[in-house]
Amino acid sequence: MKRPLEGIRVLDLTQAYSGPFCTMNLADHGAEVIKIETPEKGDQTRGWGPMENGYSGYYAYINRNKKGITLNLKTEEGKQIFTELLKTADVVCENYKVGVLERLGFSYEKMKEINPRIIYGSISGFGLTGDLAPRPAYDIVAQAMSGMMSVTGFPDGPPCKIGPSIGDNYTGAYLCMGILMALYEREKTGVGRRIDVAMMDTLFSVMENFVVEYTIGGKTPHRAGNQDPSIAPFDSFHAKDGDFVMGCGTDKMFATLCDAMEQAELPKDARFDTNLHRCENYSILKPIIEAWTTTKTVKELEGIISSLKIPFGEILDIPQAAEHAQTKERNMLWEVFQPGMEQNIRIPGTPIKIHGEQDSIQKAAPVLGEDNAAVYGMLGYSDDALQVFVQKGII
Repeated sequence: MKRPLEGIRVLDLTQAYSGPFCTMNLADHGAEVIKIETPEKGDQTRGWGPMENGYSGYYAYINRNKKGITLNLKTEEGKQIFTELLKTADVVCENYKVGVLERLGFSYEKMKEINPRIIYGSISGFGLTGDLAPRPAYDIVAQAMSGMMSVTGFPDGPPCKIGPSIGDNYTGAYLCMGILMALYEREKTGVGRRIDVAMMDTLFSVMENFVVEYTIGGKTPHRAGNQDPSIAPFDSFHAKDGDFVMGCGTDKMFATLCDAMEQAELPKDARFDTNLHRCENYSILKPIIEAWTTTKTVKELEGIISSLKIPFGEILDIPQAAEHAQTKERNMLWEVFQPGMEQNIRIPGTPIKIHGEQDSIQKAAPVLGEDNAAVYGMLGYSDDALQVFVQKGII
């Protein structure tokens, strides 16, 4: 069975993480993604670790399933070649600082003149409007300015960045959704769209209860460690031999937990009889729960709590998560021979399992300029012409 996005061509001008994460998801499901990099240098992540044989594992993961060409958009010849590519494309993605592509002569209005069907998607730190629009940003800036860092960490510690760069990957996922919406609309209208997704906006939008706690409740949310601000008990807990997490999202779950703890009276206690009361009195409730959990191992607790249909999880490190039976069952590590590294590597697979679609990698990430001959040959350029372009620094 074909992949859903076969026949869609994407010109990928993105680098680092947010934009390439978007285009990776499009490529995983059949889009022809042509990654366009600066001659000689390429994407900045080509120098990000882990490195093997001088090649980046980071780059290999986030740019799998893509074709790769080089093109100097600052040259007149490069601009002409890009114009020809635009005529053949469905989507353009970029995450330059705001205004860069416009200064190169490729505003959305100009692109529409060249190809009215083009969908132009941008990722930036702060969006295309407002005083902060021209500023560059990385994930940590978005985490800081969205309010996310202020509520991450433990009460007695400093504001903390969440481990992975969720300002990048979540924004990339949002842009991917926007592109799919625009492709669907284009089926009806025949014309493309401009899509503008900002990292700060993204993280602000996924703050769950924290924002409405302020806008509706008038409170300033604070750091609370692993505790959920709206549900209790919903936290990490100590066991005899380690820590685990569980969440009681309903009164019924809490009551069954109390039965297992041989504390059947707790759900009738006025301090714990509703979720709101449990949240208000959580500093009293948690020690009661841990007085029981610390008498048992994590595995013993997993058996008891999971049998009660209460969500439970071990706290795994990365090797444990990578080698977990469920990770293998879900085919969440793909293996591929990576040119340059000259070895097989394992990288995270796609979590989007479309039944009937082959759940495997299609090709490794491209070495710099790997597909120049194929892509430019498609436009009608001869090998001799490409050699001239190389000598001029165009490719």
